Amino acid sequence: MLLNWSNIDTVLLDMDGTLLDLHFDNYFWMTHLPLRYAELFNLDVSSARRSLVRRLDEKKGTLDWYSTEFWSKELCLDIPALKREVKHLIRERPKVSKFLVDLGVQRKERILVTNADHYSMDIKFAETTICKNLDQIISSHEFGFPKEHREFWYALQRTLAFDPDKTLFIDDSVEVARAAREFGVANVLGIARPDSSGSLCSPSEFVALDDFEELKVSTF
Repeated sequence: MLLNWSNIDTVLLDMDGTLLDLHFDNYFWMTHLPLRYAELFNLDVSSARRSLVRRLDEKKGTLDWYSTEFWSKELCLDIPALKREVKHLIRERPKVSKFLVDLGVQRKERILVTNADHYSMDIKFAETTICKNLDQIISSHEFGFPKEHREFWYALQRTLAFDPDKTLFIDDSVEVARAAREFGVANVLGIARPDSSGSLCSPSEFVALDDFEELKVSTF
């Protein structure tokens, strides 16, 4: 996969499903949380899962959908504590560390741009090495809009003053990738298999990485 690295100064990177394996998040929300929710409210697991999926779907596309604080209050559960119960499932995707180091060697600005809140980030930073190889960390909760919304991108540009024409953005969400492209980010890539235990994503208009080794970082 060839990119004109000499014309890229800034690399914006999603976290869950991009730098990190989405298996942890999928397992937590679809398996572990329903089990714990069923225990608390004396429900069978299938009923608990259906209830949770319905409530999650109602908030999809909003910041609440990504907020551990919101769901802790909404479900009367300590979501960060429950996430720590399965933290051993948190893993970096293949070749992520080398990719971030190579970007640093080539003096590319490495910025994490995530919809995760700080509770989720703290848990994942404690279990991985990505934090030490990033130059800046941005959560959409700082701006009041998730990455799917164009308002997020205007706020991000005001904060970072990055040049969209000289920026690469990588995200596993097609909706987010489209928002970045519509804002004017010149180079936008997707992820072929965000969850290592899941299937390949359906083809989209974005070239999808399977492994970060596909990106040969150089200035030549």
